[in-house]
Amino acid sequence: MVVKIIHEKDKCIACGACVAVCPKHWEMGNDGRSVLKGAKNTEGETFVLELSDVECNMDAAKGCPVNCIHVEKDEKREI
Repeated sequence: MVVKIIHEKDKCIACGACVAVCPKHWEMGNDGRSVLKGAKNTEGETFVLELSDVECNMDAAKGCPVNCIHVEKDEKREI
């Protein structure tokens, strides 16, 4: 199974909720907004990280107050 974590960084309000629940994959960047560790910039301010397991990223997506984190499993958006 391929899991894609998608971060629309331009929508990030720098609340840090993702970092609090999933520090393995998230950190705060120099610009004050969250950074998805190891993600590739796909277009504009959208970053994607492919994993074999969602791990704590579902909690990060659910905890984001502006819904700028998305999880796709096998090309189907879960959140």
